[in-house]
Amino acid sequence: MATALVTGATAGIGAAYARLLAKNKFDLVLVARDKKRLANTAKSLSKEFGVKVEILVADLTKTSQLAKVEKRVSSKSKPIEVLINNAGFGLNKSFLDSDVSGEQELLDVLVTAPMRLTHAVLAVMKSRNSGTVVNVSSVASWIAGGTYSAAKSYLTVLTESLHTELRGTNIKISALCPGFTRTEFHQRGKMKMNGLPNFMWLTAEKVVTKSWQDAKAGKVISVPGWQYLILSSISRFGPRPLVRRMGMKVRKKQR
Repeated sequence: MATALVTGATAGIGAAYARLLAKNKFDLVLVARDKKRLANTAKSLSKEFGVKVEILVADLTKTSQLAKVEKRVSSKSKPIEVLINNAGFGLNKSFLDSDVSGEQELLDVLVTAPMRLTHAVLAVMKSRNSGTVVNVSSVASWIAGGTYSAAKSYLTVLTESLHTELRGTNIKISALCPGFTRTEFHQRGKMKMNGLPNFMWLTAEKVVTKSWQDAKAGKVISVPGWQYLILSSISRFGPRPLVRRMGMKVRKKQR
């Protein structure tokens, strides 16, 4: 049975992806900081779907702990067939008001970790000419919404570049770019989201279902939800002054 590794696997999009992959009979390696939640998630998925589930406790802001995950995805004897780079968080302060340590941790988790894990896993996937990588980015990668947008922009562009490099192989790589999704993300970031209308919210289950379909089809960008297809088209192809104003409005509503 093939094995999939998911970072940030105990909640939200990561947990939904772990469940989808288990349902598709992938053995799992689940990565997160909370050992108790990891163990509970692993037990539940293993019992329900009959798959093997490893847990790997790691804080991706810590170099030595990220190295443990890199070592696992680099394994040739127990290869990872699917990598889901999902771990992430947001800051509710502007760059001018934020603490630089928080900004550094955001870059560590949203940029450094997926870059290093993708680099490590692709070396093994290339030798087997098989595998799938999904980088969980965001529609925010196309707006000017602080360092979160900047970090997600890196992830989207890296994915697009690698998709071109991997053309002609059996390795698929896709950037999942969701909009607002009902997860713990906004609560953890202490972001105020009361003003967002219900029709703008997506569920994690629908997001990952669309993402997996697109990844298997070889699509480099996956944008779930008609509302975000419209907004992403505006933010990707609209005048940059307008896009910058959109980004600032989004940031202000979250604080």
